[in-house]
Amino acid sequence: MENWFERMRGLVTSDWEAIGAAALAAGIAVAIALVAHRLVFRALRRVSRSSESEADDIVVRELVSPTRWAVVALALVLSARAMPLLDSAWQAVAGFVVPALIGWIALSIMQATVKALELRADITVADNLEARRRRTRLAIFSRIGTFAIVFVTIGLMLLSIPGIRDIGVTLMASAGLAALAVGAAAQPALKALIGGLQMALTEPIRIDDVVIMDGEWGRIEDIRTTYVVVRIWDERRLIVPAHKFLEESFQNWTRSDSQLLGTVFLHLDPMAQVDQVRARYEELITAHPLWDGRVQAVQVTDTAPDYMEVRLLMSAKDAGTAFDLRCDIREAMMAFIRDEMPEAVARRRVEPIDGDGLDVLPD
Repeated sequence: MENWFERMRGLVTSDWEAIGAAALAAGIAVAIALVAHRLVFRALRRVSRSSESEADDIVVRELVSPTRWAVVALALVLSARAMPLLDSAWQAVAGFVVPALIGWIALSIMQATVKALELRADITVADNLEARRRRTRLAIFSRIGTFAIVFVTIGLMLLSIPGIRDIGVTLMASAGLAALAVGAAAQPALKALIGGLQMALTEPIRIDDVVIMDGEWGRIEDIRTTYVVVRIWDERRLIVPAHKFLEESFQNWTRSDSQLLGTVFLHLDPMAQVDQVRARYEELITAHPLWDGRVQAVQVTDTAPDYMEVRLLMSAKDAGTAFDLRCDIREAMMAFIRDEMPEAVARRRVEPIDGDGLDVLPD
């Protein structure tokens, strides 16, 4: 009996010693890896800060976290080669950890690349058509790439589970039924993915485009694979399914360029002197700082018994500027008519009949 107790005590002692040795080896390896990682990225930060480009700063910032965990995993792999107990523990989690780290690093590289390319696409400049095209394509392709990386990473992690792997093999035996089931289940996701690709290639809309959708005026703020965010002029957000921009009609005011024509309509008395109105309008528009100098015109576009419709046509560099220009010109022209041409105000005329009453002229 005493020999049995001695044998069991020796086994327990040896197991704890093995566990302690494995933990010590893993701790030392991880500490060395973290120190090396800190030193390497400290040097990389100094190099990136010394350069004028911001792209290398973005790359270093995006890669610091995933690479830190990657070197920790590498340290555990190297230490597990000499420690059988640690090797068995690593093999139990490697199927989850390795695909997750690879996917994380791939996702960080893609995001760093997208952010670096966005620096070359400045949409705050006046002529930003090409920049908006690049921003739109980058936004769509980055989200499609993110979906693909996450999908493949999760798939590889699930394949490390024997039960799920066996289910996959069983489904492959009945490929026809599996294809139908997967196709039916993934139809919305595939439709959104294909729609995103189509939107990136055909470019019906771009980031910062001015559109009118569902009767609302706004700018394209964000383009996702399944929906588009439109920033309304009063700071509201209109969430529109992406397929509506492919299947339904809408107005895009900046499709080819941002320049736009604006109009102001005046309803004046039919006897008003249009030449005076035209002369005053030309004075106002040529002196206005928001006018881009391309188009200005005064035309009588409609007549009625009680009024005539006069259209003031003007041009501006973009939709927001055109709106402000129209408001300023409308206010100035109404003040001019009130002060200088009160006879031009539209009025309804009546005439007496046999001196007994009044008869309104027919419309």
